[in-house]
Amino acid sequence: MAAARTGTADYPAPSVGSRIRDWASGLFSDRARLRRVLMIWGVGIVAVLAAYFWLTGGRYVSTDDAYVHAAKLMVSTDVSGLVTEVNVKEGQVVKKGDVLFRLDPRPFEIAVTNAQAALLQARQDAEATRAAYRAVLGQIGAQAAQVNLAALTNKRMATLAASQAISRAQYDTARANLAAAQAMLASLQANAATTLAKLSGNPALPAEQTPAYLKAKGALEEAQRQLDHTVVRAPFDGVVSEVDSLQPGTLVISAMSAFTTTSAVGLVSSKNIWVGANMKETDLTYVHEGMPVEITVDTYPSCTWNGVVDSVAQASDSAFSPLPSENASGNWVKVVQRIGTKVRITGGNCSQATLRAGMSTAIVIDTGRRRWNRWING
Repeated sequence: MAAARTGTADYPAPSVGSRIRDWASGLFSDRARLRRVLMIWGVGIVAVLAAYFWLTGGRYVSTDDAYVHAAKLMVSTDVSGLVTEVNVKEGQVVKKGDVLFRLDPRPFEIAVTNAQAALLQARQDAEATRAAYRAVLGQIGAQAAQVNLAALTNKRMATLAASQAISRAQYDTARANLAAAQAMLASLQANAATTLAKLSGNPALPAEQTPAYLKAKGALEEAQRQLDHTVVRAPFDGVVSEVDSLQPGTLVISAMSAFTTTSAVGLVSSKNIWVGANMKETDLTYVHEGMPVEITVDTYPSCTWNGVVDSVAQASDSAFSPLPSENASGNWVKVVQRIGTKVRITGGNCSQATLRAGMSTAIVIDTGRRRWNRWING
């Protein structure tokens, strides 16, 4: 039994040191084998994951060449006059209908008074024309009777002249009287026609419907409109800018900017705001209206706004350039074009953040399309 434990002369029992070396050698061999297996599987897993993410990628397109835009207006007026009062200050938030400034109303009030007088005169003239027409009709009736009498007298004189009962001179006088009566009747009839034309051919036409009255009424309405426009109001909600250039006593010329004489805006909308992005043409392959957009603004890095693609421009930015690009052979370098894309803002997680025109933004458009769609469809 002891010999079995300790070995024989031909097969001596291994020492403790050799046993430890054998165990360590086997352990290192197993670790190397495991390392090789892990490396092979690791590379395979990474390749599979890379292929998966590549095939399922391509869903989002983005750009940081995007800026906040807002509806802008150079505040102007269609009447000229001196500014008497400025009711806003620089940067003031206004609502639609709020008074921005006022012009001196006195010249326009005088014009309204004159137009009212002209309207009253037109009414009186219409009534006078109607009375004159009735008078002319009476004169025509009386003159027609005179013509009948002159015709009867002329007929009698002709009979007497034929029998030589009267002189030729008396007959000529009767004929002249008839001609004069007929001429007077024709003149009265022409006068009646002219007077009736002033009443638009209707002697019963109300004064308010005569051409002269309608013209005077239009002049009064125009004078009143100009008076109303001496009070200039905000056409939409927004923030006023460049107000300091407008002071009491400033002469405002119609159809010119009141708040500024430069290209700066006078009123920037606080509601009609959108993002204008200049997308690479290669990123627009699957972009169309209605796609969801995530918007971040450099001013508020912790805030996110949501939006949708509102429209994609029909032409690139360079197509509207006053100096078109030179594409002559031998001097041509292909450059990726930028296409204007409008993003309508639908909401955000920062209700207190104020978006201002010109702010830099970055957008990410979710096209909902992955590369494997193209790979499968060829």
